[in-house]
Amino acid sequence: MPSRYPLPPKENALFKRILRCYEHKQYKNGLKFAKQILTNPKFSEHGETLAMKGLTLNCLGRKEEAYDHVRRGLRNDLQSHVCWHVYGLLQRSDKKYDEAIKCYRNALKWDKDNLQILRDLSLLQIQMRDLEGYKDTRYQLFMLRPTQRASWIGFAISYHLLKDYEMALKILDTFRNSPMICYNYEHSELLLYQNVVIQESGDSEQALKHLDKHHEQICDKITVKETYGKLRLELEQHSEAVKVYQELLQINPENVLYYKKLSEAERHKTPEETLKMLEHYESLFPRALAPRRLQLNYASGEKFKELVDRYLRKGLHKGVPPLFVDLRALYKDQSKVDVIQSLVLQYKEALKAHGHFSDEDKDKPREPASALLWNYYYLAQHYDFLGSTQKALEEIDAAIHHTPTLIELFVTKGRIYKHAGDVQEAYKWLDEAQSLDTADRYINSKCAKYMLRANLVKEAEETCAKFTREGVLAMENLNEMQCMWIQTEAANAYKRLGKYGEALKKCHEVDRHFSEIIEDQFDFHTYCMRKMTLRSYVGLLRLEDVLRSHPFYFKAAKCAIDVYLRLHDYPLPDLTQTQEIDTENLAPSELKKLRNKQRKQKRKAELERQQAAQAQEKREQHNKSRQQADPDLEQPTLDELIPEKLERADDPLEQAIKFLLPLQDLAANRIETHLMAFEIYIRKGRTLLMLRSINRAHRLEPSNPELHSCLIRFLRHTAESSLDSIVGEVVKRQSSDIFAGKNAAQLNADYLKQHANSLPHLLQAARMLYLLEPQSQQKAIGLATSLDGFEGVSLENCTRVLEALRNGDFGLCEQQLADYTVKCHERFPYATAFRSAEAKHQLLTNHQDQAAAKDQPPANAN
Repeated sequence: MPSRYPLPPKENALFKRILRCYEHKQYKNGLKFAKQILTNPKFSEHGETLAMKGLTLNCLGRKEEAYDHVRRGLRNDLQSHVCWHVYGLLQRSDKKYDEAIKCYRNALKWDKDNLQILRDLSLLQIQMRDLEGYKDTRYQLFMLRPTQRASWIGFAISYHLLKDYEMALKILDTFRNSPMICYNYEHSELLLYQNVVIQESGDSEQALKHLDKHHEQICDKITVKETYGKLRLELEQHSEAVKVYQELLQINPENVLYYKKLSEAERHKTPEETLKMLEHYESLFPRALAPRRLQLNYASGEKFKELVDRYLRKGLHKGVPPLFVDLRALYKDQSKVDVIQSLVLQYKEALKAHGHFSDEDKDKPREPASALLWNYYYLAQHYDFLGSTQKALEEIDAAIHHTPTLIELFVTKGRIYKHAGDVQEAYKWLDEAQSLDTADRYINSKCAKYMLRANLVKEAEETCAKFTREGVLAMENLNEMQCMWIQTEAANAYKRLGKYGEALKKCHEVDRHFSEIIEDQFDFHTYCMRKMTLRSYVGLLRLEDVLRSHPFYFKAAKCAIDVYLRLHDYPLPDLTQTQEIDTENLAPSELKKLRNKQRKQKRKAELERQQAAQAQEKREQHNKSRQQADPDLEQPTLDELIPEKLERADDPLEQAIKFLLPLQDLAANRIETHLMAFEIYIRKGRTLLMLRSINRAHRLEPSNPELHSCLIRFLRHTAESSLDSIVGEVVKRQSSDIFAGKNAAQLNADYLKQHANSLPHLLQAARMLYLLEPQSQQKAIGLATSLDGFEGVSLENCTRVLEALRNGDFGLCEQQLADYTVKCHERFPYATAFRSAEAKHQLLTNHQDQAAAKDQPPANAN
C-alpha cells in the first residue's frame, strides 16, 4: 500500500536505499541516506523516514534517540503501516511483547496483507501463547502464500496446540500429498509428527494404521519400533507387543524400560515370572548389566542372596565406584539390607585373612588387592546411609589407610561428615580431595558447594576461579554461564550469614536466567518449522510453559520468599541513620577504630566496583559487536542488582509475591508452595487468600506439621478479626471440612492425641500450645524437647526444635535450651549445631590454623 505522504522519485530512491542498508546491516550508510531526506525542509518531518532512522539508531545501541525518532514519525503519519511496524520492532527488542502485538495489529489496519508484519505478529503470538490469535494469523499467511511449506506447517501446529486434532490432521494430510514435499529425512519427521498428533487425539488404532502405512518412509527406525510397542500395549495386542520389545532388546539390551514393557506385554502376575524372563535375557546377553541388576528388584530370600552375592563380588572385583549408588534402591527392604550387610562383612573378613571373598574360594586365584579397598568403600557408604556415622568413619579411614591417594575416599568422608551435621569437617575433607587433583572440575565444583554449605562464600569463589574466565570475577562469570546450582547455594549461605541483600541478589539472578531461557525460545519458532523438527518444537513449547517448576527456580524462590518475610518482620534500619547514631555515642578510641574499619571497607568496595566495571565494559564491547552483526541481539538494559537496595525494598511482601506466583501455577503439587503463600497472606491480612492456601495444602497433605500451625493461626486470625458478613460466610463454608466446627484449642488438643509419637508433629503442636496458652510454657517445651520413644528423631528435626527454642517460639527458656543442646549432642556427637560456643570457636580456630599451615612453604631440610 502506498504511503499517505509519498516521496518524490529522488527521495523515494533514497528511502529504498535506507531499507536495503537496514536489511544488509549497513547502519551508518542508512543514517547518511536518512539525513539526506530529512535535511530537505519539505521532508524534515517525513514519518516513515524518521521511523527508519529510529530503527537504525536502535541497532547501533542509541535507544533513547531511536524511540524519539520513531515516536515523532508515528505522530506525523499515524496511518503508516511502516511507522507502526517499526514501533513494534522497537518494543519487541525491549521484550515488551504485548505492546509490540498492539503495534503490529495497528500496522495491519493500514496494510492487512503485509507478509512481514503477519510473520512478526505470529512469532509474538506463539511466544505469548495467544493460540487463538496465532491460529488466525497463520490462516492469513496460509491464504496469502499457500505454496510455502511454512504456511502449511504453521497452520497445522496452530490447530494442534488448540487440541483441534481433526483439523490439524486434515491440513497435514493435504500438505503431504502436495508436490511441495520431498521424500527425505524432513518428510520422515513430518510423518512422525503426524503420528504424534493422532496419538494425542486418543485414536491409537488409527495411529497404528498410519504407522503401518508409512513406516518404510520413516528414517528413525528405533522410534518406529518404540511407537509400535507403545500402541500395541495400549490396544492390548500383547503377543505383537512382545515381538516388538524382543526386537528392541536385541538392539539395546541395557534399556531398563524395554524390560519393564516386555514384562507388561507378557502379562506377568508374579515377581517370579519377571525374574525368569530376566534370567533368560541374562543368558542371551551375558555382558549386559541391566538384566542382572533388575533381577535383584524381583528376587527374595535365598534367591536374592545368591544373586546379590554374585553381583557384589563382580563389582568389588572390578572396582566399580558407584556400586553402592547402584544398589541403594534396594535399601527400602530391610531384609535385603540385612543380607547385603552380612555378605559385605563376610567379604571383608575373608579378604583380610586370605585374599578371597569366602573360605570356600581358597583354592581359586586370589582377588586383586583393590577388592578390599572397594569393600571398605562400600561399607562406609552403607553405614552412612543407615545413619551409623561412627562405623562409616571407621570403614572410610581403613580405606584411606589402605590407599591414601584415591580421591573418591576423601569425597565420601566429607559426605559422611555432612550427613552427620559437621559441615566444617566435611568442607575440610573435600578441600583435601580437591588438592589431590586440581585439574578435576567435578571435585572443584563439589568442594565449592561444601564451602558454601559451611558459609565460606569467599573461599568458594576462589575455588571456582580456577575454572572461570580470566580477567572476570568468578561469580560474574558463573552468572554469565547461568550456573544456577552455585547461585542457589550462595543465596542460602548469605541468608544464613544474615547478608540478606546478597542473598536476594543471587535469587534475582536465578529468576533472570529463567526469563532469558523463555526469551531464547524466540529463535526457534521459525527455525524448527524450517528444519521440520516439529516433535522437538512442540516439546520445547510445552517445556517452556512449565519451566519455572524446575527445582532450581523453586529453591531460589523459596530462599527469596524466606528473606523477604524476614525483612518484613524485622526491617533493616536506614544506613545513614545507623552510622550517625553509632558515631555520636562512641568514645574517641572506638571512633578511630570504626573510621579505620570504614576506610578499609570503602577501599575494598571501590576495588570490587572497579573490577566489576571492567568486566561490565568488556561485556558491553562484546555485546556491541554482536549487536552490530545482528540487530535481533539487541537486549534491554536490566536494572543493576544492588544488595543494599534489595534488602531495603519498600514492600517486601509484594516482592515475595512475584516469586510466589509462578510456583502457585507450576508447583501447585508441592505443599511448601501453599505454606509459603499462607505466610505471606497472613502478614497482609488477606483472609480469603489465606483460606485458599490452607485448602490447597490440606488437599495435598492433611496431617502435615507445618500446615497444622497455619490452621491454628488462621483460626486465631478469624476469631480476632471483625470479618465482613460475606467473607465470614465463605470462610465458614469453605473450611467446614477442615475444622469440623472446632476452635483452635480443641483442634490443637486433638492433633496432639493423633500424633503423640511423632517429633515433627509434636514440635508444631507444642508451638501452637504456647501461642494459645502462654502459661503452658513448661508443658509445651517438654513436648517439643522429648527424644526417647518417638518417631522422626532425626538430625534435621532436632535442629528445627533447637531453632524454635532459640527464636523465642516458646518464650524465654535459656536453661531448657542448654539442657536440650546437651541431650542432642549426646545423640548426635558430630553435629556442630549442638556444640557449645567454645567448642565451635575452637573448631574454627583449628581449621584456620590448618589452612594457614597448608599455605606455608615447606621448611628447609638443611
